[in-house]
Amino acid sequence: MARSFDMVAEYLGTVAQVHSAFCSKDYWLDRLAEGRADVSTLDAFAEDGHGGTDITTTQTMRAAGLPSIVTQFHFGDLSLVREEHWGPLSDGRAVGTVRSRVPGAPATITGKGVLTATADGARLNFSAHVEVRIPLVGGKLEAMLGQQLGYLIELEQKFTSDWIAARR
Repeated sequence: MARSFDMVAEYLGTVAQVHSAFCSKDYWLDRLAEGRADVSTLDAFAEDGHGGTDITTTQTMRAAGLPSIVTQFHFGDLSLVREEHWGPLSDGRAVGTVRSRVPGAPATITGKGVLTATADGARLNFSAHVEVRIPLVGGKLEAMLGQQLGYLIELEQKFTSDWIAARR
């Protein structure tokens, strides 16, 4: 049974600045270089011709650094493939979708984010659904992934705000 998680990230840039970052190849290369994965790659980056962008990344954690609950069900290194789409900026807002999967494992994360203006910058309201199809422990793994997703959103928010500030 999938679990749902709602998260919010506040950015120190305008909606246009945050959206521009999300649609920038340099941003993604920098973000992956700063990430905590052992190996990170930008597998695909394509502007859709309508002000939006499609991004695919792979982030791999070496088996030695994985939590024991994960290594009980997944042997070897663990890769996460993330497909993200950001639509065009329209009426001061942008909508993004995310689909993440672990090749060879019965786990997926899907989500939708809406980027809107605030008095001080921009806000991303993100709703995610985490599903791990493993009897008996799937729910525990879903809860752990949801917690990690919240931590990841915080790291990405800080990186994005800093990245934008460095380019003003």
